[in-house]
Amino acid sequence: MVLKSLLLRNFRVYLNANIEFSEGINYIVGGNGQGKTTILEAIYFLCTTKGYNSLTESEVVNFNSSFFEISGIFKDITENFLRIYYTTQDNKKYFFADGKQIYRASNIIGKFPVVILTPEDHSITQGSPADRRKFVDSVISQSSETYLQILLDYNRVLRQRASLLTQFKDSREKSLFDQLEAWSQRLVQTGTEIIRHRINFVREFNEYVKNSYDVIMESKEYPSISYDYLDGRDKNSGDIENEFQALLERKRDDEIRRGSNLVGPHRDQFMFYINLYDLKKYGSQGQNKTFQISLRFAQFFYLKDCLGKTPIFLMDDVFGELDMFRASKISLYLKDIGQAFVTLTDFSNFSYLNRTERDFLIKIDNGRAEYV
Repeated sequence: MVLKSLLLRNFRVYLNANIEFSEGINYIVGGNGQGKTTILEAIYFLCTTKGYNSLTESEVVNFNSSFFEISGIFKDITENFLRIYYTTQDNKKYFFADGKQIYRASNIIGKFPVVILTPEDHSITQGSPADRRKFVDSVISQSSETYLQILLDYNRVLRQRASLLTQFKDSREKSLFDQLEAWSQRLVQTGTEIIRHRINFVREFNEYVKNSYDVIMESKEYPSISYDYLDGRDKNSGDIENEFQALLERKRDDEIRRGSNLVGPHRDQFMFYINLYDLKKYGSQGQNKTFQISLRFAQFFYLKDCLGKTPIFLMDDVFGELDMFRASKISLYLKDIGQAFVTLTDFSNFSYLNRTERDFLIKIDNGRAEYV
């Protein structure tokens, strides 16, 4: 799958821009605040119906406008025309695929797979357990519509159950306890399915991470991911549902006392290792950055194999943080990707990048694109 062109209207600094792309690497060059990252943001918007930086839609509308529009033409076996329109008047976003309005984001996620690598990815290896869960869930959700629906259902159960726990803590009404028991059963059912999907994912994904890391570091180090679920319960029992139920019963009084959900995959841990050493505790800055990049390349090839289509690959200001050895290896690795979008502040400082005739160099100046 490739993105042929992108139309931006009143989206950040872009008042009206129509940009065409190469099927190879698109180097997008510009100073800070000129709009190079905005292009990646718009592409991510089209592929997922939302931004990757948690900003609200109203925050990306051009200051002098009351709406924004993003549209793009994607080419795979057939061509698809995607369009997002947002208006500040009713604070509502509209999404269209080939002229037909789409009302649920879950109907788009995974249809136009996207992988984005940004400096903020440091949180995946160096941040909280929630950051690692978010990464894993985002990859599986793009590869499996079933998992996405289970995850959405599980999060609804968590919200409902948390509300009941708080109410029961204050009133101790039997009717609330009965409701809580019913939602607990639903929690176990959906949570067990999430854990099973994650176990299978980690088992498969480890090989993709190792392959990507080997390309960058030439097999000098060994990366791995482990998954710790249900407070480290017996992983050899094979009966996840009963383990989940038993742990939930043991934690019942604590949950009621604290009014919160203390058991389930929303509290599970993913651990990253280099040569069997905890990356977060013992990894160098270079090792952390290499692991983060390997995760995104692994995500790309994993989604490509699962979905049978090539994801859109985005890299935002990553090369500036790398030494020449790693940067040169990653530049060569990009040739295995196909189409990619790479932002840079100054192309002249990156002579080691491997630019070919099919690649585009697009200079961005205050929302205007020029082909160099």
